[in-house]
Amino acid sequence: MPSAHAGPQQWMLPTVDPAAVARLAEHLHCPNAIANILVSRGISDPASAQAFLNPTIDDLIDPMLMLGMDLAVARIQQAVRSSEPILIYGDYDVDGTTATVLLKTAIERIAPKDTPAIVTYHVPHRLREGYGMQTGVLGQAAAAGIRLVISVDTGIRAFAAAEEAKALGMDLIVTDHHLPDDAVGIPDAIAVLNPAQANCPYPFKSLCGAAVAFKLAHALLLSAIETANDPEARRLRLKRSLIPSFLKLVAIATIADSVPIEGENRVIAALGLRELRNPVQVGLRALMQIAQIPSTRAPTATEVGFRLAPRINAAGRMDIASDVVELFLTKDQPHATELAEKLDRLNDERRATEAKALEAIECQLSRSIGAATVPLTECIILDDANWHRGVLGILASRVVDRTGRPALVLTHEDGHAHGSGRSIEGFHLLDALTAVHGEIHTPDALFTRFGGHAYAVGFSMPSHRMDLLRERMQLYGSSRLTETILTPPLKCDAEVLLRDLTQEFFDWLRRCEPFGVGNREPVFVTRGLMLTAPVRLIKEKHVCLRLEKAGETLGISALGWTRAIDWPARCTEMALDKGSLIDVAYRLKTKSNPQFPGLELELVDIRIT
Repeated sequence: MPSAHAGPQQWMLPTVDPAAVARLAEHLHCPNAIANILVSRGISDPASAQAFLNPTIDDLIDPMLMLGMDLAVARIQQAVRSSEPILIYGDYDVDGTTATVLLKTAIERIAPKDTPAIVTYHVPHRLREGYGMQTGVLGQAAAAGIRLVISVDTGIRAFAAAEEAKALGMDLIVTDHHLPDDAVGIPDAIAVLNPAQANCPYPFKSLCGAAVAFKLAHALLLSAIETANDPEARRLRLKRSLIPSFLKLVAIATIADSVPIEGENRVIAALGLRELRNPVQVGLRALMQIAQIPSTRAPTATEVGFRLAPRINAAGRMDIASDVVELFLTKDQPHATELAEKLDRLNDERRATEAKALEAIECQLSRSIGAATVPLTECIILDDANWHRGVLGILASRVVDRTGRPALVLTHEDGHAHGSGRSIEGFHLLDALTAVHGEIHTPDALFTRFGGHAYAVGFSMPSHRMDLLRERMQLYGSSRLTETILTPPLKCDAEVLLRDLTQEFFDWLRRCEPFGVGNREPVFVTRGLMLTAPVRLIKEKHVCLRLEKAGETLGISALGWTRAIDWPARCTEMALDKGSLIDVAYRLKTKSNPQFPGLELELVDIRIT
């Protein structure tokens, strides 16, 4: 597949105050390169650095600061006291299913033992219902006696659903994190919990959907303490046991949804990953076992993002996402194992479906980009009626990875196109869709529905408007997809010597985790390394370089395997062989095989010295 990263990039090291780096390194007793990373990311004073490196549960923000939280808590308490049936309306991805589990569990916990809460949930089917709240589902709920509906990870643009709920005599509480439509406002509901909405005083705006649901869960649990016989003991148990237990699922959703791992999200992810070590809940334990994540240590964000999250998402992509909710709620070990194995099979099916579609995508890209029929300043738009709707987001991500350009990927069914989009830094994809959509409720309006955020969107539209979509996106991108955005420099974090790459250095690096958007994994630069052996090919598409610094006895392996670069071709073009001298940009990793411990480099870029 064509790549936008075929040649070396400009390497950009941060400009930092050496004195500030030295002071922080002395205070923390850490390597200078670690202090350099912290200072370059705006963490220069010792107190901020200690808070960053050692997040605690006290760093969580008071949930009652969120606009509408008091109203939401009061209405749920009323429903529990009156034994009103409550419906949680979720979503089919990791964020929505974990949010459903969290909120259902919390509501059931605040109910008196003699009158348990009546809480049901609905997780939509991706293909039959699509994203968002459907009025038909609300009608069925009203007929079944539901009088309170709580959305999780959806609802901020559910204006028709809110009107329907009101007409049916149901109260609606919306919990969501997606961006509101500023031109229209928010749905008519008892309460709308979304830190991104206007006038919300909650100081951190980038929570995922499950984290917003967790905030409501936390507020409910705190409210129950006030009427308890021994509030101090209950408060201590909540802080030491219940909240850490909830954070496991919130951390998975935070990592899977690619929200910035900074501020409160970093606290959630760090504490939640710590709690994922040897989990008690049988469904989570079964899923981690089948994903081959060791129970002897806390998993990394990478393991959650590439092993756990795809298996959870596979249910919504390929089958019924309610299986995930059932997995995380069940207390039956055999049933948990059965459900975990099903998710694993669905993930294999998803990968096969994705691989087949990628072959077609490669052909389309080769024709369009190879023939220069798609301008370099245009978002890539690909469509095929044979592609499965459940993998469109993954396919869009693959196109972005391999081309360095924003991408919309669509499939067609019964005259309608359904699409997902992914973007790059500097190109706000939801703003783009909002701009090309046109005036709402007019003949020129493009989409039947759309939503998302800067880096990821979902949308539907009549298939006959595909040419109009391409035309409007090309016009929008022509003035915004600049060469600076499309060919950004490689952001590096520190220049280090090979002899500095010790286990102690790596241990300090691990303390800067979890990495992700907003706290990207550091890229280091080491210059003047010599190849001590010919380039070794791995499976014909990856490379292994054996490197050492002239005059030093220490050697290290460097692996090139990322999708963005054809590493065998790059090494051939550079005529690399034993004795070649190169500069390398890389991420530092520990070897995956425990029989051969030590560190290795994950190549990001290379240059001839």
